[in-house]
Amino acid sequence: MEPTVSKDLTPESVLNVLRPVQDPELQKSLVELNMIRNVEIEGGTVKFTLVLTTPACPLREFIVEDCEKAVRTLPGVEAVEVDVTAETPKQASLPDRQGIDGVKNIIAISSGKGGVGKSSVAVNVAVALAQTGAKVGLLDADIYGPNGPNMLGLADAKVMVRQAPDGKEVLEPAFNHGVKLVSMAFLIDKDQPVIWRGPMLNGVIRQFLYQVQWGELDYLIVDMPPGTGDAQLTLAQAVPMAGVAIVTTPQRVALLDSRKGLKMFEQLGVPVLGIIENMSYFVPPDLPDRQYDIFGSGGGEKTSEELGVSLLGRIPLEIPLREGSDEGVPIVVSRPESASAKELTMVAKQIAAKVSVAALSK
Repeated sequence: MEPTVSKDLTPESVLNVLRPVQDPELQKSLVELNMIRNVEIEGGTVKFTLVLTTPACPLREFIVEDCEKAVRTLPGVEAVEVDVTAETPKQASLPDRQGIDGVKNIIAISSGKGGVGKSSVAVNVAVALAQTGAKVGLLDADIYGPNGPNMLGLADAKVMVRQAPDGKEVLEPAFNHGVKLVSMAFLIDKDQPVIWRGPMLNGVIRQFLYQVQWGELDYLIVDMPPGTGDAQLTLAQAVPMAGVAIVTTPQRVALLDSRKGLKMFEQLGVPVLGIIENMSYFVPPDLPDRQYDIFGSGGGEKTSEELGVSLLGRIPLEIPLREGSDEGVPIVVSRPESASAKELTMVAKQIAAKVSVAALSK
């Protein structure tokens, strides 16, 4: 005997009961945001598609759970099947800046000084976003010290130069761990120093932005050189940027420089997504339950509070994190269950969420 299904169980009733459920970041109804689609009723089973604003949504499980709870309040519901997908919104365009065809969001990872692990963070954030299903590119804009290829396992790769249909030469990026990469390291010999003044640096960064066959990307992560110089100015003035995350370590000297970098981007009109405190504490491999604050503690949190920006995460210093960078296998790939990998993944998801909220709020 077939189960009795309530006549009140319709796609309209499902949408009505889901109407109070909100996106936690946007604080708006999922139904009003058109995030609930393709509602179907099959017997006592309710099926629908939940369209998130990023594949890297940090609250995905909570949203799905809230939807299932709401639908189960309807009489006659025996099962709920939610197909989760994502449509990443594109950042707002600016009249005086030229976007990149196919690239939805450009995000810079920057630092006030060198030696704080900025490139390691940028590479792992890019790979973590790719692991969620996002289409990701990494532009290694640290022209004087390009480390992206080594960290992504592409030290021996070569970028292909080919002719586009319009006759212009374009670069084909290298690819590994789900991420497309372009770097100055592909264009010079291993030990060749880059001894350039500002105009030449400006030219190659623009080439990497506009003459690379990036294809369709949800996120283009830009690994910036440290400091507040020509590269930062070029990027901020050339393309509309979804935002920048500032990497620092807990000690005072690094924090002072990070504040200057943060203020520079604010003055250039680039949204500051938050601060990432790297090397927050050391976790010895033989004593994984212990933490040592080698560079001090609480600096990133205090600075974020003083400047009114988010603290995106506190990434510990672990030997596998350094090993992964040296071996070309990011820690989010080699040791996904490590404290560092979990924190880097959380940072990536927070960045993606903030970018989506900003894009949909304008």
